[in-house]
Amino acid sequence: MKDLMGKAIWDYYHNENPEDLQTETSISELDELPVDYLFRDFEEMNQIEQKALQLSQGKTLDIGAGAGSHSLYLQNERNLDVTALDISPKSIEICKLRGIKKAVSKNMLDFSGEIFDTILLLMNGTGIFESLSKIDIYLKKLHSLINENGQILIDSTDILYMFDRDEDGGVYIPAGGYYGELDYVVHYKGDSEDPIKWLYLDFNTLKNAAENNGFIIEKVMQDEDSYLARLMRK
Repeated sequence: MKDLMGKAIWDYYHNENPEDLQTETSISELDELPVDYLFRDFEEMNQIEQKALQLSQGKTLDIGAGAGSHSLYLQNERNLDVTALDISPKSIEICKLRGIKKAVSKNMLDFSGEIFDTILLLMNGTGIFESLSKIDIYLKKLHSLINENGQILIDSTDILYMFDRDEDGGVYIPAGGYYGELDYVVHYKGDSEDPIKWLYLDFNTLKNAAENNGFIIEKVMQDEDSYLARLMRK
């Protein structure tokens, strides 16, 4: 892994000629992702992020922490015991430099030894599941990381709106897989990561998978095509 996201975060923090990231997916063209967006404070976050941070309680695990903005808010403003977890080594180094007391660079599937009251997966948290065929693996892992009364706060977007429609309102969806399974590519300073699998989930598909893996689930908030869900042990 080239860790281009981490490199951009590193460059921005150290003011070493940072540039905007570029991202694209198998169904969308190149899009700019300003690096400073990853360093936003609570007031600059969207309503779903703010709601998730307000609902967080107790010992918290922030999966896919990036530059650590969610973790910093919970640690400094909510006084919670937070662990920032990200697969990107450079991102986790910056989390530590920004003052996050607990920051770990690991794949969530390899992380163990602790149990949490709250687990956060934000900025399309379902993306980390990769594909429908792997969702059970990730949900079982998450189930093992929360205590009996713990909660998982996760967001996603139903991307059905991105597909063309016919005159009758029918949607042209490619055959051969779930429409939310995408290839996702990051570009930075002329370099590109290999494509990764990234999963956008409609709420009902997440609900079925969660219930099949020992969770009860509720939709906490809807914002246009995006939503925040809370999963708890049955």
